This record gives sequence, C-alpha cells and structure tokens, in this order.
Amino acid sequence: MANSPAPALALYDGDFDRLLSWTRSTSMRAGLVLRARIVLMASEGVANARIAQALGTTPTSVWKWRSRYAEAGLAGLADAPRSGRPKQLDHAAIISVTLKPPPKKYGVTHWSSRLLADRLGIGNATVARAWREYGVQPWKSETFKFSTDPELVGKVTDVIGLYLAPPENAIVLCVDEKSQIQALDRTAPMLPMRIGDAEKQTHDYKRHGTTTLFAALEVATGQVTSAVRPKHRRQEFLSFLRQIDRAYPEQDLHLVIDNYATHKTPEVKKWLADHPRFHIHFTPTSGSWLNLVEVWFGIIDRQAIRRGIFTSVRDLNAKIRQFVTGWNERKHPFVWTKTPEQVLAKANPQGTSETRH
Repeated sequence: MANSPAPALALYDGDFDRLLSWTRSTSMRAGLVLRARIVLMASEGVANARIAQALGTTPTSVWKWRSRYAEAGLAGLADAPRSGRPKQLDHAAIISVTLKPPPKKYGVTHWSSRLLADRLGIGNATVARAWREYGVQPWKSETFKFSTDPELVGKVTDVIGLYLAPPENAIVLCVDEKSQIQALDRTAPMLPMRIGDAEKQTHDYKRHGTTTLFAALEVATGQVTSAVRPKHRRQEFLSFLRQIDRAYPEQDLHLVIDNYATHKTPEVKKWLADHPRFHIHFTPTSGSWLNLVEVWFGIIDRQAIRRGIFTSVRDLNAKIRQFVTGWNERKHPFVWTKTPEQVLAKANPQGTSETRH
C-alpha cells in the first residue's frame, strides 16, 4: 500500500543537524530545502505518499531523493552536472563556412540556418545572428549582367546627355516594345480586397494568346504614344515609326532605342535616312535599363497587366489602350538624376582579386 509505513531512512552521522539547518536557511535554494525536508521526514518513517502530500510534490520525487541520499549522502542531493552552454563559434567563422557551397551530399545549392547549425553543431539562432551581423542572406539571389559593348562609354554619355541636357526645340523619345504580354483569364472569379484581407486570385489560369505593346515615352512630359500589335517584326516597328511621325509632325525627334535586330534592318535604316529629323541614339548592348521607357513598362505591368483578368487578346489590347489614355491624362515628366560618370562606375565590373601569380 502507498500509505503503509515505510522503513525509516538511516541518516549519515552528523547529517541531521546539517539537513535541519538547510530547512531553516533563507539563502538556500528552494530545491535543496525541499530535498532536505524529504530526507528528514523519511528518517522519521513517514510513507512516501504522505511526504509528497505534505510537501506538495510527487511520490516519485520523494522516492528519487530518498534513494539518492541513501546512496551518496548529502552529495546525492545536489543537482547532476549539466552539459554546459551549447558550443559556440565566432561569427566570423560561421560566415566563413556560409560563403562556401554546401557539400554535395546535402544536394542543396545554399545553406539554411538549420542545415548549417547542424553541420557546425551549434544553435540555428546563433547562425541567424551571425548572418544578420554580417548582412549575409544565403536564401537570396539576384541577377546581374555587365555590358561588353566596346562603345559603352560613348553610348552611355550620349543617352544620359540627352536626358540631362536635351537639344533645344527637339523632343527626346524613349522607344521600345514589350512583347509576349499574355492575356490571362483566371479559372475562378477574383475575391476582392476587404478590411484586413488582401485581394485574392487563383494560382491557375487560362491563356488566350499574346500581344506586343509598342511605346514612345516623351521624357520631358511623360506623354506616351503607343500601339498594340500581334507581333514585333520590322513591319510593326516601321508602322510604329510612321505613327510617331504623325504624332510629332514638325519637331526634331531624338529616339533612344536598344540594339534589337528589328531596329537595324535595311528597311528601317532606309526609312530613317528618308526622315532626317529622326535621330537615333542606341543604348549599349545589355543596357536596355538605360531606356526610360522600361520604367514606364514596369508601371503598366504593375498597375494594369500583372493583376488583370483578360478573356481574350482583344480584351487585353482594349485595357492597355484604356490605361495609356488614363496615363496621358495624369502624366508626369521622367527625370534622370545620375551623371554618366556615376553610371559607368557601376556599369564597369571591378576586379575581385589583387592576387598576382
């Protein structure tokens, strides 16, 4: 029976006074005080269950500390040695490992904090703190491309010169086409935005074809001349040049365009030669970012296309035209702020090592 009298626990010589002083101490840890009381009551023959009830603990705990005292005396009442603080590494050492690719056996392209922590035998929170301190983000990847155009400096200087100091009595137009715009129709109706809840769309969709948007951005005002076409061949580009010619019938026009092959065909060159008020300024190879119309393409993509629902190419074209009309009513100038020197400082790749062999 749990409440039946238990054999009195025999105390080691001199331990009674020591245990009694523990129970009266105001500086002794509560755990040791409880263990001392357990042993003292056990030495009087009180059953484990009654001790547990009187001291607000469990019979299992009473049995544990009785046994520990019987085996080792007062030393048995001390806490078992702990393993200590987890292994720690200098943050620089963690970053050194982070900057190296994971071993092939893991089959991953980059470290996660938990994977690296397991590899180093430390906590993943320590890894995360090291990454924050050094600004390392293994989960993040960005793209880059350096221009190899031998005329990079001249083209950058020419185009930015147009932006910063356009010729008098002339208009600067940034011209390009945004191809393969998809007419996507969601498979279920959109759930509109509500208070505390964002707009929602299904992840799957139906494709209804593609269109190409030609645009000429007037830098000084933000006015956009546009056309939508099913393709983007030299025929469509020539047609758009004629549209620009009609839209600006008198002024000299300076067109900033990229090196797309369609822009350099013999037919296009002949047309431009026959229209001397058109002056062409090419952006560097792999330098379309220098063309300000790309900024406007980003605006129409975010505000009208990416979240749009289009049941056909005709519907897509109509909504693009609608956006352009609205844009031209609220247009604003596009202001370039960087000098050619500032741009070239970033456009030219820098060496990564000074090592000489």
